[in-house]
Amino acid sequence: MRFYTKQHKFFCGIDLHARTMYLCILNEEGKIVLHRDIKTSPDIFLKTIAPYPSLELTGWRIMRKPDL
Repeated sequence: MRFYTKQHKFFCGIDLHARTMYLCILNEEGKIVLHRDIKTSPDIFLKTIAPYPSLELTGWRIMRKPDL
């Protein structure tokens, strides 16, 4: 088994909803560099995270409407 041994410069957590997603990006010291609610769109997401190279996704939460 291979283990990833490099340190990432940025870590990202995402709270995904149907129309919006909430992003929180921390730097390697643990300081918040981005805390933003954006529309759920691949293009907007990629533009938002573009300034943060070597980004590691560390958390992902999806909210969905329960089946009735």
